[in-house]
Amino acid sequence: MTHMQLLDEAVARHNDAEWSRRALDLIRNDQRRSADTHLLRLDLPVLEGIDVYLKDESTHPTGSLKHRLARSLFLYGICNGRIRQDTPIVEASSGSTAISEAYFARLLGLPFHAVMSASTSAEKIAEIERQHGKCHLVADGRGIYAAAEALAAELRGVYVDQFTYAERATDWRGNNNIAESIFEQMSREPHPVPTWIVMSAGTGGTTATLGRYIRYMRYATRLCVADPEFSAFFEAFAKGNLEATCERGSRIEGIGRPRVEPSFLPNMIDRMMRVPDAQSLAGMRVLSRLLGRKVGGSTGTNFVALCILTSRMKAEGRTGSLVSLICDSGERYGNTYYNDDWVAAQGLDLEPHERALEAFLKDGEAII
Repeated sequence: MTHMQLLDEAVARHNDAEWSRRALDLIRNDQRRSADTHLLRLDLPVLEGIDVYLKDESTHPTGSLKHRLARSLFLYGICNGRIRQDTPIVEASSGSTAISEAYFARLLGLPFHAVMSASTSAEKIAEIERQHGKCHLVADGRGIYAAAEALAAELRGVYVDQFTYAERATDWRGNNNIAESIFEQMSREPHPVPTWIVMSAGTGGTTATLGRYIRYMRYATRLCVADPEFSAFFEAFAKGNLEATCERGSRIEGIGRPRVEPSFLPNMIDRMMRVPDAQSLAGMRVLSRLLGRKVGGSTGTNFVALCILTSRMKAEGRTGSLVSLICDSGERYGNTYYNDDWVAAQGLDLEPHERALEAFLKDGEAII
């Protein structure tokens, strides 16, 4: 290598280091501008001695829980030297992660490409494009991984790969992660250490963070993961089969996967529930009426599992607290989950599930 080549290489390394420092400052400044999300206590007089809370992750700048993940993935990629100035960013995503990653890519002046199932809601696609991202639709959602890898290679970019890196990109010991935030906000409540935290899994990164933090801090809290109808995660937990697959993609966007993702860690979980899609969407609609604003389908899945656990605690005469999450806003699903024609076309009957949930919230009737 000539002297000039060595000099050029040194200059390039210096420029990359300078860019990385500026990029990290931009991301940290963005985090400082965002206050922590609210912890809402539901007013349910029928549940005397049992307090139910929802952490509202829909208030992040990009409207969902995935804002935390996207920030962590970009910090991880930059600090590991994978993401540099002018690096094209590619992700396989059903929407919310891609929206959040498009936001951070735009913040850093990087091109962003989302590879997603063609069934992804039009509202999510529009939001990615509003953040200057480009969407690449795949007919079969199971093909998004290979398509994202191929696109990254073609563009000479980085496939961020949330499904592999989610559980390792987040500092699970603290640093204002979602688990630390929940326990800090609960610290002055009547039952400060929750009996249950309920969460659904998309990558598995959030459940890994919650489970690890609970163990690290030696809390008695148990973690329940609610899984949608079409997902490989439940079998992985119930049977220990990490090679489990599901022949069709999840109808509940953002959660459930056709394969067991590397970031899904079954040993961090105390209990799993498989929630039928009709029940998830019923839960979504019932909770939306209770709150006076729309929530998304994955929040409905969380809410159903939350109600079932609460019902069992009530039947057993136990007191305590339970916490779950509002993952995103329902405004992204106007053409699907909140569209009665779409629901009917899916062959789903929400009415009996809505009736059962309403009866529980009003009169405390047990949920089977």
